[in-house]
Amino acid sequence: DDLDSKAVAMGIEDAIGNALETLNSQQLHADQMARDAATGKLQNVEEYMLAATEAQLGTQLTVAVRNKAVEAFNEIMRMQV
Repeated sequence: DDLDSKAVAMGIEDAIGNALETLNSQQLHADQMARDAATGKLQNVEEYMLAATEAQLGTQLTVAVRNKAVEAFNEIMRMQV
């Protein structure tokens, strides 16, 4: 049982780490496209809009997941053993 819970925890940790790396990559991509749009290197502004929207949605999802995790943690801490 203890080994299973450690495996689950490691899986969750890996999933969170991968999600944060993806979010960071989306943010960096959107930032680069914004610079390209500002300097005239980007011909299709819709590409920037799409990248910015993806980054924004990723951030909103990350915040929502974090809030739910904090809620769950607080609920666990309120439980009496």
